[in-house]
Amino acid sequence: MPSLAGLFFCLIMNSELKNLKKLIVNQSLELDCGKTIKDFPLAYETYGILNKKKNNAILAFHALTGDQFCTNTNPITKREGWWTTAVGPGKAIDTNKYFVICANVLGGCMGTYGPTEVNPETNKLFGTTFPVITIRDMVRAQKHLIDHLGIKKLLSIIGGSMGGMQVLQFASLYPDLAYSAIPIACSASHSAQNIALNELGRQAIMADPNWKKENASPDKGLAVARMAAHITYLSKKGLQEKFGRKLQEKGSLKFSFDADFQIESYLRYQGATFVDRFDANSYLYITRAMDYFDLEKQFNGSLSLAFKNTKSKFCVISFSSDWLYPTTENKEIVIALNACGANVGFVEINSDKGHDSFLLNVPEFLRTVSEFLNSTYNEINNEKRI
Repeated sequence: MPSLAGLFFCLIMNSELKNLKKLIVNQSLELDCGKTIKDFPLAYETYGILNKKKNNAILAFHALTGDQFCTNTNPITKREGWWTTAVGPGKAIDTNKYFVICANVLGGCMGTYGPTEVNPETNKLFGTTFPVITIRDMVRAQKHLIDHLGIKKLLSIIGGSMGGMQVLQFASLYPDLAYSAIPIACSASHSAQNIALNELGRQAIMADPNWKKENASPDKGLAVARMAAHITYLSKKGLQEKFGRKLQEKGSLKFSFDADFQIESYLRYQGATFVDRFDANSYLYITRAMDYFDLEKQFNGSLSLAFKNTKSKFCVISFSSDWLYPTTENKEIVIALNACGANVGFVEINSDKGHDSFLLNVPEFLRTVSEFLNSTYNEINNEKRI
């Protein structure tokens, strides 16, 4: 519905969003749905300094609920960036050494063209009249940003979850545009289970009566969607160790439907804070884009053909406790890359933190990323071919 689902962004934070770093893409972009967009905003942020050779740039792709502010303090939400564990001075993705670029995806709600933008034809917010988007559309849009920055070849492309999907799509579309690629905790297409989980979230949003109203926000539905999704980002062991069956008040039962258990309180907190920073319609569009993603289908059922022309060196990373994008699905990417003769390495990180491991302080993961990037950077500057 063309509702004001993102009141937080459309009303309260509208003036601040205008001050974000944006590229107005004045070229036409034909979307996979058949519609064409032009003169649309792409919000982005950069960290570090681009060197004279312009060979130290890393394009970081964010996941479903992320944005362009991968590190430092998000100027809109005032919260810490989503990848502060990995990006920053002296960290795995060292901004003293690398120039990191991160853009809000097409369909997002942090300044890039999406459902919270005004439709110039109607002078009303797009809402669900916004055109359907795909992962491929997101990547094509970001290619304009790389061109705008004058970068001929990226040092690396990196991302986890939906960010990993974008890495795979980018490497397929632009096989000679990145020296290396690091897809993390992702797959080349969504399983039926993942589509089902996303549909659960979408239905929670659309079942909220406020989703149909012109001047209301479906906060309750969006909060439930976030709660359901957040469970999938964690592991059974991690949840049990952190929360178990702990009660909120001195271990006594209250026999109510309040948040008696600590895990209930935690999930409700996740849902409540999420609605203050994300638009419900963006959630619908981006989860649908993830579900539509099928790199194998793009190449007539052969995943290896997607990478047949790639010049990039790959490091595929999975996590042992990730049941959302399990190691088996990451290995399918590795097999496809091997089949076309690509330079590929694979690492399964032992972690009990589930899918969210790539966002957390997991030393082995951070060390793997750091060493791979350093290796790539040294090879380039020693003029060795990758």
